[in-house]
Amino acid sequence: PRYTLRRVWLTKEEEEGYYYGFANEGLWPLCHIAHTRPIFRVSDWEYYRAANRKFADAVLKEMEGTERPVLLAQDYHFALLPRMVKEKRPDARVAIFWHIPWPNPEAFAICPWQRELLHGLLGADLIGFHIQSHCTNFLQTVDRALESRIEWDHSAVNREEHRTLVKPFPISVEFTEPAPETADQQSMYLDRGSLFRELGIEAVYMGVGVDRVDYTKGIPERFLAIERLLEKHPHYREKFTFMQLAAPSRTHIKRYHDLLAEVELEAERINWRFQTGKWKPIVFLKAQHTHEVIQRFYKTADLCLVTSLHDGMNLVAKEFLAARSDEQGVLILSRFAGAARELEDALLVNPYDIDQTAEAIRFALEMKADEREARMRRMRRQLRERNIFRWAGNLIGDLCEVRLDLISEPRPAERAGAA
Repeated sequence: PRYTLRRVWLTKEEEEGYYYGFANEGLWPLCHIAHTRPIFRVSDWEYYRAANRKFADAVLKEMEGTERPVLLAQDYHFALLPRMVKEKRPDARVAIFWHIPWPNPEAFAICPWQRELLHGLLGADLIGFHIQSHCTNFLQTVDRALESRIEWDHSAVNREEHRTLVKPFPISVEFTEPAPETADQQSMYLDRGSLFRELGIEAVYMGVGVDRVDYTKGIPERFLAIERLLEKHPHYREKFTFMQLAAPSRTHIKRYHDLLAEVELEAERINWRFQTGKWKPIVFLKAQHTHEVIQRFYKTADLCLVTSLHDGMNLVAKEFLAARSDEQGVLILSRFAGAARELEDALLVNPYDIDQTAEAIRFALEMKADEREARMRRMRRQLRERNIFRWAGNLIGDLCEVRLDLISEPRPAERAGAA
């Protein structure tokens, strides 16, 4: 596909206040139940509002000369933008997809600007979330915070003569059936032994985790579960190694900087306790890994461990499934990730329950081949049917079906005339 990219440049001050400040020290922890306190500063809010205006102006400029334009805004960085665009172009069809969770009304109410954020979002004709519970939380938040009428049966908000639909659209990944592998193609995929040798490791079983280093991803809890596995089942010592592919993220925010040091120290502590010779339980690979590198780990791992404390969806889980055309491997998935609502054949765990997660790792390693293949086959079939193209098609299709002239309640003048 071809498209035109329009860049909107931000100053260093705007980036600090809008992106790192309000969006990622305020909204991100506000919406994730990971027990990290959000930080709200008036200056950050002002930058957030100004940046949304800057992006809205750029969008409006691009819309000039286009009749009935269609806009799909992406994520929590642009909560005010739908209203800003809709006020200038009421003929535009506007949607926003919120990629992170929406918390319960009590949690969201601590934001000093919750009403302004909700007002901005409700400028959209369609608001998308990953799962129904996030839609319900949003509707309940609106119901408590704003004067509006909620159509619970139709999942819609009526406010100021405008109707906004609120619907779940579970995001996914690209899924294509691989072509039959030739000998040359097979040589591209290093087997597990080759991967171990590259990393100087001697082991039998391999687990993999792929994450940004973020406090929502449950990396310390994951490492504790690996430690517990080795305590309870010592026969996995010198046999099981976990590969953590860790991408540093937002490191000049103190909470992220501290977390990166914390998880590195935790891996070192567990390794110091258990490692022998060329074996160690955790290999911590800190880098921005390419897709090709990540695929090598996905394709050779016995299991993939996703232990999010809270996640809108988590595409690592789906990427692992898409990579396993051999129908091998086991997915261990946090029940607090949106993906758990779809991937029922994963081993679902509470990441705060260290013993439960440790037992899930043991169960995955000991699972019979026929059960492993059956679970993987069912999840891959679901992924094939609900891929990223279906997600985009459903979202844009529903937006294009919106009736812009639909007002669910008659205006006061119309009611008077009818009387």
